[in-house]
Amino acid sequence: MKAVTRQKARPHAGFEEEYQSCLREYVAGGGELALGRAYELGRRALAERKSLVDMASLHHQAVLALVRRAEGEARLAEFLPATAEFLAECLSPYEMAHRGFQEAVNALRQLNETLEEEIKRIAYAVHDEAGQLLVAVHLALAEVALGLPEPQQAQFARIKEMLNEVEKHLRRYSHELRPTILDDLGWVPAIRFLADGISKRANLPIQIDSEVSDRLPTIIETTLYRFVQEALTNAVKHAKASKIWIRAWREKSVLRCSIRDDGVGFDTRPNQRAGLRKGLGLIAMRERLSAVGGTLQIESNQTRGTELSIRIPVEGNHASSNRTRR
Repeated sequence: MKAVTRQKARPHAGFEEEYQSCLREYVAGGGELALGRAYELGRRALAERKSLVDMASLHHQAVLALVRRAEGEARLAEFLPATAEFLAECLSPYEMAHRGFQEAVNALRQLNETLEEEIKRIAYAVHDEAGQLLVAVHLALAEVALGLPEPQQAQFARIKEMLNEVEKHLRRYSHELRPTILDDLGWVPAIRFLADGISKRANLPIQIDSEVSDRLPTIIETTLYRFVQEALTNAVKHAKASKIWIRAWREKSVLRCSIRDDGVGFDTRPNQRAGLRKGLGLIAMRERLSAVGGTLQIESNQTRGTELSIRIPVEGNHASSNRTRR
C-alpha cells in the first residue's frame, strides 16, 4: 500500500525516470539510438502538454543527478555538451510544432487579407456599378414620364421614391461591407460610423469611449473593425439589450477593446454555447484575432449581460504607420 501511495504522489515519476535513464545512456555513448529516444520523449511530452518550463526543470534535475555521479571536472566538461545535445533533440518536436503554428497563423492572415480584398471589391461594385445602373434607370424613367398624363406621372414619382430607397440601402450596405472611412481615417471613426448606423436602425443607444487615436497597421485596424461589427450584430440579434458600451484603450504595448451590453447573457461553456447561440461567430472572432496575435475573453451572465474583451499586441512604431496611406 505504501508503494501505491508514493506512486500517486508522483504521477510523472515514470516519465522523469525514463528521461534520466535515456540521458545517462546518451552521455555514456549511446549514440544515435539514444538520441532517437530523446526525440520520442519530446513527442510524448508535447502530446501530454508538458510546457517548456516543465521540460527545462526536468532536464535540470536529470543533469544534477549526473553531476553528483561525475568524477572530476574533466568528466563533467565531457558530458555537459552531450546533455545540451540531448535536450535540443528532445525539444525539436516543440520547435516543429511552433513552426507549424506560425505557418498556420500566416496562412490565416493571408486568407483574411484575401477575403478583405474580395469584400472591398464587392463593396465598391455595389456602390459604383449598382449606383451607375440606378442613375441610368432614373434617366430612362424621366424620358418615359415626359408627356404622360398627371396620374401616370404620380405613379412614376412613387417609383422614383422607391428607387431612391434602394439606392440608399445599397449605399449603406456598401459602407458597412467595407467603409472607405476605415481606409481613409482609421478604425475609430469607422466604428463610430458603424455604431451610429446600427443605433439608428435598432433604436439602441451605443456609447463609445476611445482613448486611442493613432493609426495602426491595416490588418489590425481591419481586425478591430470586424470584431466590433460582429459583436454589435450579436448584441442586436441576441442580447435584447437596452444599451451597448464600446471602450478602447492602450496598456503599454497592448491595445484593449471591450464591448458590453446589459441584455440577456449566455452560457460561455463550449458544450452549452454550441446549442444555445450558434450564430455568435465566436470561432471566426478568435481566428481573426489569432492571426494578429490577439486574444478574446468572454464574460456573460444570463441576468447581467455580456462583455467581449480583446487584447492585441501593438508595437510603438506602428502608431503612425498608416498616416501616409492613400
